[in-house]
Amino acid sequence: MKSAYNKFFSLFLIFFLCLSCGVNKGLKVLPTVSVYDTLAPRVIKLTDSTSLSNNAFLLKNKQQLWELYVAGDPYQIGLKTGALTQNLYQKQETVFFSKVEEIVPGGFRQKMLIKMLKFYNRHLYRYIPEEYQTEILGISKYATNRFDYLGDAFNRNLYLHGAHDIGHAFQDLALVGCTSLAVWGENSEDGGLLIGRNFDFYAGDAFAENKVVSFVKPDIGNAFMSYSWPGMIGVVSGMNEKGLTVTLNAGKSTIPLKAKTPISIVAREILQYASNIEEAIAIAKDKEVFVSESLLIGSAEDKKAIIIEIAPHKMGVYEMPNSSSLICSNHFQSDAFADDKRNRKHIEESHSKYRWDKMNELLEEEEKLSPKKMVEILRNTEGLNNKKIGYGNEKALNQLLAHHGIVFQPEKRMVWVSSSPYQLGTFVAYDLNEIFKKPFDEPFSFSIDSLSIEKSPFLYTAAFLDYEKFRMEDRIIESAINKEEVLSTEVIKDYQYLNPEYWLVYYRAGVYFYNNKQYEEAEKQFKIALEKEVTTKVAVTKIEEYLKKISKKWKGNRL
Repeated sequence: MKSAYNKFFSLFLIFFLCLSCGVNKGLKVLPTVSVYDTLAPRVIKLTDSTSLSNNAFLLKNKQQLWELYVAGDPYQIGLKTGALTQNLYQKQETVFFSKVEEIVPGGFRQKMLIKMLKFYNRHLYRYIPEEYQTEILGISKYATNRFDYLGDAFNRNLYLHGAHDIGHAFQDLALVGCTSLAVWGENSEDGGLLIGRNFDFYAGDAFAENKVVSFVKPDIGNAFMSYSWPGMIGVVSGMNEKGLTVTLNAGKSTIPLKAKTPISIVAREILQYASNIEEAIAIAKDKEVFVSESLLIGSAEDKKAIIIEIAPHKMGVYEMPNSSSLICSNHFQSDAFADDKRNRKHIEESHSKYRWDKMNELLEEEEKLSPKKMVEILRNTEGLNNKKIGYGNEKALNQLLAHHGIVFQPEKRMVWVSSSPYQLGTFVAYDLNEIFKKPFDEPFSFSIDSLSIEKSPFLYTAAFLDYEKFRMEDRIIESAINKEEVLSTEVIKDYQYLNPEYWLVYYRAGVYFYNNKQYEEAEKQFKIALEKEVTTKVAVTKIEEYLKKISKKWKGNRL
């Protein structure tokens, strides 16, 4: 997991450095703010966790989620968001860019990378609407100056909105594996539309420490809520006042050669300016993106959900025929991508189809879903046919690394958002009808305790405690292998004991013993790994290659 995290930051650095160089005149152009109210907001800090500004406030609720309520024109929304969340925003920047400092040192190497890659993002300003650039500019006024050497605050924030896309482009690094489900009619307890999703975007534990539930009332367009992290104006999960929802699921992408519209900005525009499926599709059609993505759109007006599958060179729309349900994982399902070789390969080799099948299996077991039952599905850690596949396995719906889980009832304008850890904490309930009809002039949490969904019982088990220990031990074991450190047999056994059904613990042991020329023990460990539910075809092939090498190296000793 840590290795994937480091690779992501290395690849993102390549992406980022070319963005920050600013050699193209377009990158130096700032949005025009003179048409907006440019008065800097005054913030009144009431407590350590509650701050108030003009028609905006920020507070931390009892589940330790930050709730941001903000209204106004684009620049004022940005300024007030930045002023209220300044400490959180600066911490988020520090978490992200400190990793950059670890991976690429200053000096000649960094300068060469900048020269090589400066062209990459030269036209991004053409793809992000000025309205959203203006909002980002407002937030960036409150950025830290620690990372100015990487680029000015506005450009740093602008390009951080592409981190989600880059993570999806490199999803083989285990950064993402989201799963979504929509039901209505006969599959829903009350007959209404019900949507649930896990957002399995992982960029390190610290990155997910501060989660923000934002309630935004722009002067133009729909009011909406979204759930993400400080400094983010794009949408990865959200619903507007008309009962239109958007959630993002990665598709298989090539490494992008040029930055275009970040998918979270497309989702934001849909929430702010669409009221139904037809309008959402029209907005998506008009966008040029640089990664492939599925946007599951739920609509109170249409009383159903569809999936917009969008890629750099084509777009498709999918709805499950003759059905009152819709499942979305990380492969495309529409006719537009039926002959797409990359998509077909992704279905065959990744864990996307497995999760799709698992979601379908659970849907068949539960005839009618309620919000609580939807949450139970999102928390499921088992494989097909209730097989124990190890905690943290990417073939599970609940991979125990999610940034968040979320549930929508669009017709009722109800939303439930998860609290830490992962999607196991309390799902906090909000009623958008109540929130958006009131001014944001008095700090008050609109969460509804009586409708919240309780914490997962799994949190109180020995298995969960072992999993948390496993996550720490896994990093230690991986580091020891990479550094060729000596590990005792007992340390390896204790590590495997913490998560005995997970193929990875045997794979890591196999690599360790192979590197130390203990081929008999390495073979044993690799064979055990293959008996488990290995995540991808690529991983299976890698294990088989080790076994072939062992057979050749060890053959002489066994004759």
